[in-house]
Amino acid sequence: MLQNVRIVLVETSHTGNMGSVARAMKTMGLTNLWLVNPLVKPDSQAIALAAGASDVIGEAKIVDTLDEALAGCSLVVGTSARSRTLPWPMLDPRECGLKTISEAQDAPVAIVFGRERVGLTNDELQKCHYHVAIQANPEYSSLNLAMAVQILAYEVRIAWLATQEEGKEAVVVEDQTQYPSADDLERFYVHLEQVLLKTGFIRTSHPGQIMSKLRRLYNRARPETQELNILRGMLSSIDNEKKHGK
Repeated sequence: MLQNVRIVLVETSHTGNMGSVARAMKTMGLTNLWLVNPLVKPDSQAIALAAGASDVIGEAKIVDTLDEALAGCSLVVGTSARSRTLPWPMLDPRECGLKTISEAQDAPVAIVFGRERVGLTNDELQKCHYHVAIQANPEYSSLNLAMAVQILAYEVRIAWLATQEEGKEAVVVEDQTQYPSADDLERFYVHLEQVLLKTGFIRTSHPGQIMSKLRRLYNRARPETQELNILRGMLSSIDNEKKHGK
């Protein structure tokens, strides 16, 4: 299960933070680190601050886009330290740990962390099923990247340990539902937007927040794989009708 948990760092700007994150991960049994378009590549400082977790740094996967890091994941949780104009389904760290381990039994799960100074963009957060916020002291809520990873990695480990106790294997198993991967969902959203543009429901000159709100709707509803196939079929039928001028 723990091998199925991806810690994804987006455009990290300090190699020391990469090393500190690797250390925070390894202490909790996590080793699957993904770096999305890091502003600098891991170096000797990253190895030094990893303090024995250099293997996590050495095996980290470096990709150009967030979509590449999320490919194949059935669940994506994005970290957000502030409220957004478009509210999203939220988890607290304990819920994040439980849900992560529940779904990591069958498919990869990604927990995504943003840039040190500004976090994740709205577009990046809209690729996530849930957002997670750490309820720090509102008078001083400054958590560095490694601290945030440590807190969530700890909750993941606690949830995993609960499954290891004799007779408690099913503690976090909610169901056996098959959910589409993040890349399948992205293909659905692209298809949906194309159809809505063709039908005139979305105006190219004034698209507004329609797609953002539709993403929130479907992420909140969490369609199963078969349900997503039905939705794709509906869109294809509309495409076919438009091709025949109906």
